[in-house]
Amino acid sequence: MDVKDPSQKTILPVEEQMVSERIDRILSELLCDRSRSFLQKLIEDGNVTVDGRSIKASYKLRPADSQIEVLLPPLQELKVEQEDIPLDILYEDEDVLVINKPKDMVVHPAPGHMTNTVVGAALYHCKGELSGINGVLRPGIVHRIDKDTTGSLIICKNDNAHRSLAFQLEEHSLQRSYRALVWGTFDEAEGIVDKPLGRDRKDRKRMAISTLPEGKRAVTHYRMLESFDKVSYIECRLETGRTHQIRVHMAHLGHPVLFDELYGRYKLSSNDMADEKLRSKRVRTELAAAGLSDLSAEGIRGQCLHAMELGFAHPKDGHMVSVSAPLPEYFERLLRALRGAGEGGEND
Repeated sequence: MDVKDPSQKTILPVEEQMVSERIDRILSELLCDRSRSFLQKLIEDGNVTVDGRSIKASYKLRPADSQIEVLLPPLQELKVEQEDIPLDILYEDEDVLVINKPKDMVVHPAPGHMTNTVVGAALYHCKGELSGINGVLRPGIVHRIDKDTTGSLIICKNDNAHRSLAFQLEEHSLQRSYRALVWGTFDEAEGIVDKPLGRDRKDRKRMAISTLPEGKRAVTHYRMLESFDKVSYIECRLETGRTHQIRVHMAHLGHPVLFDELYGRYKLSSNDMADEKLRSKRVRTELAAAGLSDLSAEGIRGQCLHAMELGFAHPKDGHMVSVSAPLPEYFERLLRALRGAGEGGEND
């Protein structure tokens, strides 16, 4: 259930599956676009009540509770600020810009992530001139990659370029291949996952394999590049581009992406994701499980997934443009360590 009008008081009935769950976790699912700190402040200020009673963030719903009342402040217009952030440019002309996005950088502004965005950096680099088809918060953005996924990302400088690339994306002619380190080894050298995806009904921050009508077709082609003792290095080519597609599909196969906090072998709860000590401990645990306990956890944050190669027909004359984003340093370091461990050498 989603809150439809966040500028007024909204009454949410308490459903059976909510009983015994913390109120802050329930709200994080119902209001998945709001940060945890925002929701905690909302509760602390008395803007969330259960059957008229003020409660704490740790309050667990009881069978006798009937409704949750939420009062959100009026929506404020969000404004994207240009940010002087250096961009790793892979290709640029008067129509398009292709960058190598680093980890821990969101593509476009959203509540809780208004700064350090690709859009803000691109607006500064392009002197405010980007396509306006996706509105003021997502100018120039045709496709996205997750905050902790690195690699190739296209930005459109004008509406004609945006329309052309959006069409290629819809027709599946825009070529995208990723590199990932995943758990386990594969029986077959390559394969296809054709499983529809939809929002996880129990956790709105997650996606899941879905057989419901709202599930959208998702197709991932994968092939094994290298196999190690407990980990595989794979290439994934996207036929479709759904949210978290590779991460969910690999987890479905039993080969979750290393260090994936949502779908991985060592998952974190929404509350734990705000605790940097727990996140660091999880990385060290995963390194040890992969036989890399001597490897430094520095630079390892979020899923080990990289958007490497990107190919598209240029929007002006149709000539093919192909770019390749080099693997980030932490990814290369992991590969060297895995190869060294396989040869009986020491981890670096």
